[in-house]
Amino acid sequence: MRLADTLRFARDAASGTPLRTGLLVLSMAIGVGAVIILTALGDGARRYVVGEFSSIGTNLVIVLPGRSETRGFNPANLITSTPRDITLEDAQALLRVPGVVRHAPIVIGTAEVNAMGRLRQSMLVGTNRDFLSIRNLKLAQGRFISADVLGRGPAEIVLGAIVRQELFGNENPLGKTVRVGGRRLRVVGVLAEGGQGMGMTTGELLILPAATVQAMLNTNTLFRILIEARSREQLQEVKAGVLKKMIQRHEGEEDVTVITQDAVLETFDKILRVLTLGVAGIAAVSLAVAGILVMNVMLVSVTQRTAEIGLLKALGATARTLRNAFLFEAGMLSLLGGVAGILLGHLGAAILRSFYPTFPAYPPHWAVLAGLGTALGSGLIFGVMPAKRAARLDAVIALGKR
Repeated sequence: MRLADTLRFARDAASGTPLRTGLLVLSMAIGVGAVIILTALGDGARRYVVGEFSSIGTNLVIVLPGRSETRGFNPANLITSTPRDITLEDAQALLRVPGVVRHAPIVIGTAEVNAMGRLRQSMLVGTNRDFLSIRNLKLAQGRFISADVLGRGPAEIVLGAIVRQELFGNENPLGKTVRVGGRRLRVVGVLAEGGQGMGMTTGELLILPAATVQAMLNTNTLFRILIEARSREQLQEVKAGVLKKMIQRHEGEEDVTVITQDAVLETFDKILRVLTLGVAGIAAVSLAVAGILVMNVMLVSVTQRTAEIGLLKALGATARTLRNAFLFEAGMLSLLGGVAGILLGHLGAAILRSFYPTFPAYPPHWAVLAGLGTALGSGLIFGVMPAKRAARLDAVIALGKR
């Protein structure tokens, strides 16, 4: 039997039972589609988190209050307690560390902002003028906060785009006064729309001098210190220098954690890659189930076509030819199910992106190829038994069952 005849035999066998073929293809498609959608979710989560941290800035060293015993990054450090304060004086001293270009102390709080008879609750970010460059933020109007004298910030404020719209509507807010936490502050700038990072939408922020926010919250401590190194090659050198300086300032006690942006990204990247592989493995179980269904369908096909197999053998078809014919049929159905599953998976990922536009739910190429390969492989593996059974049939006995 020629290759073309073998392919035609497999095609006619599949098309002769459309319901059975359709169910088999559907089971394969669901399995492959599940792999693609779940890996799109896992890889999308990884890219989203990495993008959030990348949006903070580049070449960053971050100082957190509290010591990490492993000296590595632990996600729990993001909500660490404060055994000892890190202060504006500490932040200023870190500028003397070799390789440090600029720094931004961070104070976080919430307060009511009042302007033109309108009131809303907003998040306060106390920082300095370098925060704009470190965070790669842009201004839509005006300027950023001025350089402050240590411990005494100017009465200025920069509004997020959403806050500006809710308080002032279409009016120009520059130069106008707002009241925040009982203090009157002059609006000097408005952030451009679209800024986001670490789960915060910059449109909802109020940015003030760090000393002003500390006075409002009656605290001397900082939430974080962001430090920008001169280059990526100097990150480890700057990290070591910053830690040494903080130990010196804190009377020889290592009571802070110093991490690099790369360490944060690497940690989350590893965690979410493992998570993606895990959910892909769980989804791949459905492909094994679909493979067993292929075997059952092909065994039924061999039983129903016993007389046809006997006739082919009587006409000279070899056992190898019959085995290949049934394997071709199993492979063709698996491949068709795999292609349908790829389309189904991409459709599901597109639906996810339409509901959550900021979430990059794009299936990785390796998942698409792995899903298709697994579908084809399982179909061929589970198709071996029915193919061997068809090849072993005796021609005379098979014809007798016509």
